[in-house]
Amino acid sequence: MIRSALLIGTLTIALAACNSEPEAPQYGSNPNLPEPQRGLLPSMKIPRPANWGNELPKVPQGYKIQAIATDLRIPRQTLVLPNGDILVAEGSGGYAPSLRPKDVIAGYIKSLGKSSVKGGDRLTLLRDADGDGTYELQGVFADNLNAPYGLAFVNGAIYVANQDALVRFDYQDGQAQASGPPVKVVDLPAVINHHWTKAMTASADGRFLYVGIGSNSNITERGMDAEEDRAMVWQIDVQTGMHKPYATGLRNPTALTIQPGTGQLWAVVNERDEIGPNLVPDYLTSVQEGGFYGWPYSYWGQNVDPRAQPQDPEKVAAAIRPDYALGSHVAALGVAFSIPEMGPDFADGVFVGEHGSWNRSVPVGYRVIFVPFRDGKPAGDPIDFVSGFLVDDGNTRGRPVGVTVDPRGALIVADDLSNTIWRVTRN
Repeated sequence: MIRSALLIGTLTIALAACNSEPEAPQYGSNPNLPEPQRGLLPSMKIPRPANWGNELPKVPQGYKIQAIATDLRIPRQTLVLPNGDILVAEGSGGYAPSLRPKDVIAGYIKSLGKSSVKGGDRLTLLRDADGDGTYELQGVFADNLNAPYGLAFVNGAIYVANQDALVRFDYQDGQAQASGPPVKVVDLPAVINHHWTKAMTASADGRFLYVGIGSNSNITERGMDAEEDRAMVWQIDVQTGMHKPYATGLRNPTALTIQPGTGQLWAVVNERDEIGPNLVPDYLTSVQEGGFYGWPYSYWGQNVDPRAQPQDPEKVAAAIRPDYALGSHVAALGVAFSIPEMGPDFADGVFVGEHGSWNRSVPVGYRVIFVPFRDGKPAGDPIDFVSGFLVDDGNTRGRPVGVTVDPRGALIVADDLSNTIWRVTRN
């Protein structure tokens, strides 16, 4: 065991020293894409957990941030219910076996940046009964779930995307605990479950649920049979549970949301690894029904990835370029559209929670950004909205996951490293 750890450490240091990482940011609709870099192992480095102490995350002038829930068990995504209560999905899933020595090393590196707390496999409910910003109730709404992640509220029911199934809880306004076990709506792909998170949002009219299902590999190293019904967004009929692929070629769609006023589905997607610290940019994009977004054959439109064999030239030719590059390996896991109540500087755009990189020697992500919109599309560079997670010694106090906009004008941020829910409001 000691010998293996020493070998991992030696290889990681050597590889970090020999990989250059250009400074140019990769933001917007036309990012700079360098030539792929391939070697024995990719760059691997992850900040280690650090304590907040008396510090708080940084927010723009005119805003304040507070912790409204602590001591959680791996909070991932949140949902604001009609009465203002907040549901928090807590859990950790996945059980993909390692295929190559580099998988073992990558798994070890990733584990260094995680909380030591066991995932809760539950929903926690937070309540601020008097509206003063202090959530005096923190209790378990439902437990014995299976790595819950995506959440949605439709027609008086709470929907939860576990790692293996979509389930439903009937709900009465103000209910603090589930009245019984959930009802299964439909099974979700869960064999191997390399990318286990099942992101979810509901259509504006409540007819459909959209569920993001990540790939079972980085770039098909388990074969295409393992990718059946994966790397796509499902559209699920709320009434019947019937489903179909809504869009495909999305390597890991980790968060979904509906654009207010248009009903357009948007997603953030984690792209492929192991071809360099600046490839491939994770992205924010509108999701077109029937659209194909490249994985595994190509990236950022028609840029062919020769690792995916056999190739499919027809699919490559049809691959859609995403709307907005977020930067390579930022690991975007949360997305939410803003509202005017967030203030004039942040009224039109989306917030994106960036969990942070492991496939680089210089960390990126570890923040919540705001991407400004104009005429319904991203326009301009991202703005740091919640930052200060990374510390000067190269470690990090937290890792943002889900972001949710409260109708009252607050941003709710789940942090699965410090096991905290943060709330940002205007002064």
